[in-house]
Amino acid sequence: MNKYLLIFFYAFTFFTANAQLNYSLEDIIIKARGQSPRAKQAETRRENRFWQYKYYRSNYNPQLRLQGNTPGYNRDYNQNRLDDGSIIFQEQEQTFTYANLSLQQPIALSGGQISVNSDVYRWKNIPADLRSWNSTVVNIRLDQPLFGFNILKWDRMTEPLRYEESKRAYVEEMEFISSLAVDLFFDYLDAQIGFDIANFNLSRNDTIYNIEQGRYNIGTTSRDKLLQVELQLLRSKQQLTQAKLDLQTSELEMKTFIGINDDIVFDLIIPDQLTTLDVNIEEALAHASANRSDFISFERRRLEANKQVAQAKSDRYQLNMTASYGLTGTGIDLGTSYEQPNSQQRLNVQFNIPIIDWGRNKTRMKTALANKKLEDYIIAQDEQTFLREIISLVSQFEVLKSQIEISQKSDLVAQERYNVSQNQYLIGKIDITNLNIALTEKDEAKRSYLAALRSYWKAYFELRRLTLYDFANKELLYTLE
Repeated sequence: MNKYLLIFFYAFTFFTANAQLNYSLEDIIIKARGQSPRAKQAETRRENRFWQYKYYRSNYNPQLRLQGNTPGYNRDYNQNRLDDGSIIFQEQEQTFTYANLSLQQPIALSGGQISVNSDVYRWKNIPADLRSWNSTVVNIRLDQPLFGFNILKWDRMTEPLRYEESKRAYVEEMEFISSLAVDLFFDYLDAQIGFDIANFNLSRNDTIYNIEQGRYNIGTTSRDKLLQVELQLLRSKQQLTQAKLDLQTSELEMKTFIGINDDIVFDLIIPDQLTTLDVNIEEALAHASANRSDFISFERRRLEANKQVAQAKSDRYQLNMTASYGLTGTGIDLGTSYEQPNSQQRLNVQFNIPIIDWGRNKTRMKTALANKKLEDYIIAQDEQTFLREIISLVSQFEVLKSQIEISQKSDLVAQERYNVSQNQYLIGKIDITNLNIALTEKDEAKRSYLAALRSYWKAYFELRRLTLYDFANKELLYTLE
């Protein structure tokens, strides 16, 4: 009993491993979106952009920081001027320790920063065994640029747009992957059909050669026609060899793109069941304007151009104010330095104003304004190009559906004509030339039908990518979170 079970197991394993699978266009697209290297790259980029956005958000949150240095040591010879004016060099050996605890809060409205600090400093002179502590119980400090460039203000306008843009770009990338999968699907399907055609033609030409050879032997055909059929047979063998190479190449390209194991053998199903679409230009444009990352990009680029102008304007001069209030004390030990702290107030205004810069600031400002004008022109052109692309694509759909219907009918007619021509050839009513014409037309009709299907499905997924809307199911491909 165990022997039969073992035989059954090996037989089942063999046939399962070598089983031929049938994949539809939807199957290939699902695999491409789920496991292809390009899809994983898109997922990683989306994750990276998410953490960049989280980092931007942290710029507006309070930060608690501890800084300082571990016990430091310094041994040096310093000069000392005596009462008579002479200078001597005396050895100085010291240790010192410093620690600061600070709670910092950026001020998004003004671009400044307010902080609450507490620190302690210990110093010791080793030869004299002198030591001293200095402590700041609390210190409140304001650092504020006056009329300066506020990066926090501009980031608050641009970074949420950049993040939203990246999320929509991810969906668009997945639709682009679907479009690439369509191309690879039809590349392989063309090669698969081409191989079947070449295999059929070889078998058919071999049969015709045997028929012509028999007719030549009984004197009912000429040597010229026999040689013509033999030449056609040799070409069929050459075409089959090329078809095998094309099939292997396209199969490898598809498997590499979607990440399918090389041992899997599969056939593709012709996607002749078309998705019913009701698309009008106004609706497509409305969805594109509301959903596409490009339109968010246009707004972000305008803001960034204005940001560069604002920065150039604020860089003409610098004016910064620092104000603080605190309680500080000293003592020979840590405890006494906190007993009777003294108040500490500071106010400082720094400025840096160029008097003569030979047109440097003016040049910087004019450059920023020129860049803004250029960016406005580029954005306007990009908007028009994008809208024309959608209008053109929507307009193609009715034509593409009509081409599919015509090419499908042509494929059936060409196949039927070839069958009739073949029967007429066998009974001697037409010659080999007319039969070859019918064969060529049959093959061309099949390839024309596949080309029409490719164009339709490419346009379908391209429309999804450009609008982020599924017109077949009447639903958005991306929704605001």
